[in-house]
Amino acid sequence: MPTSRPRYAITDTGKMARMLDDAQQRWPDVHDRRELLLRLAATGHDAIASDAAARDRAARLQRQREALSRARSLVDVDELLSDAAWR
Repeated sequence: MPTSRPRYAITDTGKMARMLDDAQQRWPDVHDRRELLLRLAATGHDAIASDAAARDRAARLQRQREALSRARSLVDVDELLSDAAWR
């Protein structure tokens, strides 16, 4: 089928054959090597996305900690807790 998108040729030899063999053990109900390759790609993507999400969570937590640390210098807690803050 004609396409302007890139195509990739992957030969079932060497390291790729070993990866597909391992995938066959992981998913014994799948006998089509093409399907195994697609599952390997999807599993790899899931792992990458999970790592990225974990990094994002860690960065967000760090930003929150920094903001809370700065808040002490920006807010007069005694004034906030007194009745003056509500007048």
